[in-house]
Amino acid sequence: MNIPKTVNMYCAWCKKHNAHGIFVSKKRQKRTLSIGQRRFKRKMEGYGSFPKPMPQGKKPTQRQDLRFKCEECKKSNTRSKMPRVKKFELTE
Repeated sequence: MNIPKTVNMYCAWCKKHNAHGIFVSKKRQKRTLSIGQRRFKRKMEGYGSFPKPMPQGKKPTQRQDLRFKCEECKKSNTRSKMPRVKKFELTE
C-alpha cells in the first residue's frame, strides 16, 4: 500500500485545512495489562482451557500506526486504524 508523505487535512488546533506530514510511530511495549486482558487471565486460571480456548498464533499482518503532524503548529494526531497490509510504503 502506497501512501503519500504529505496530505491536506483538517487541523483541530489551527481550525483549518493545511498540509500534514505522515510518519509511522514506533510500537511501544505495554507496561500493564488492560482490563480485558486481566479479566481473561483471571477467567483462565485453574481450569486449563475452560471456559474459553486459549488463543493460538498471531495475525498474518500488522496494522500500521500512522501519525499526522501539522506543518504549521507541529501538533500530531491520528485517524482511525489503517487496514492490515503486508507491504506499506510512504511515497513522494
